[in-house]
Amino acid sequence: MPEGDTVWRTAQRLHAALSGRPATLVDIRWGEVGEGPLRDASIDEVVPRGKHLLHRFDSGWTLHTHLRMEGSWRVEAAGSEAAARGLRRPDLRAGVGNAAWTTLGLRLGELDLVRRSDEHLLVGHLGPDVLGTDWDPGLVARRIVGSSTGTSIAAALLDQQVLAGVGTFWASEVLFAQRLHPWHEAASLSPEQVDTLVARVHELMVRGREHAIQSSTGILRADARSWVHGRSGRPCRRCGQAVRVAPLGRQGADRVFFYCPACQGGISPTDDGRPQGPLGARRPR
Repeated sequence: MPEGDTVWRTAQRLHAALSGRPATLVDIRWGEVGEGPLRDASIDEVVPRGKHLLHRFDSGWTLHTHLRMEGSWRVEAAGSEAAARGLRRPDLRAGVGNAAWTTLGLRLGELDLVRRSDEHLLVGHLGPDVLGTDWDPGLVARRIVGSSTGTSIAAALLDQQVLAGVGTFWASEVLFAQRLHPWHEAASLSPEQVDTLVARVHELMVRGREHAIQSSTGILRADARSWVHGRSGRPCRRCGQAVRVAPLGRQGADRVFFYCPACQGGISPTDDGRPQGPLGARRPR
């Protein structure tokens, strides 16, 4: 799922293409959501909120979208063949454009049209945005320390009500950087550990948002972008032992999480300990 840095860059591109110009194209293909309130309106701004995007129109309405796992927004020159092809795609969920640019919302996971005064109904539950003007490391640290009994630090980082914008990539990378076991109980960490962790996730994501390709190592080459994420069965870049992957969360709602047992305090309680090959490698018969 695209994380806060990817959504931030998407908002920047959409804002540059759409803001301050009349929307000559508004094409919404999502259930019974209609374009009426957006017709003949201009876009004041496009802003990110964690993993959410908000197109704010001067008519007083907001188009809210969430990319979920496979969604994306593309920007094409108005009148180009690429724009025309995009508008014909069966997975187009929203098209917004002006005389210069056509933006295409493809495979979006969520779409809502609400009055700007009602945006809180969609994003008001979110914690401070790691890349937003509301970033509050002290509040985030207090929420982590105050996590319910049994909540792992990885789950706390992924909880959008604690802090908004972090997904499994940045959560796994920052916990590796801090040598913290992902399944360690969040509430049992020391204040110093939590403060340092919160500062580190902010530092990494601020640095990462400047690149079109997500990377925690600072290297954009496909085989060197992460320390542990996506690297199960491969040698840890720090110690040489094998990186592992294990389920995180409740059964049926769990996600996979990458970590190095040698660097981060041992095997996960959800890890069966069996040998793991690199992702995509064929298992021997």
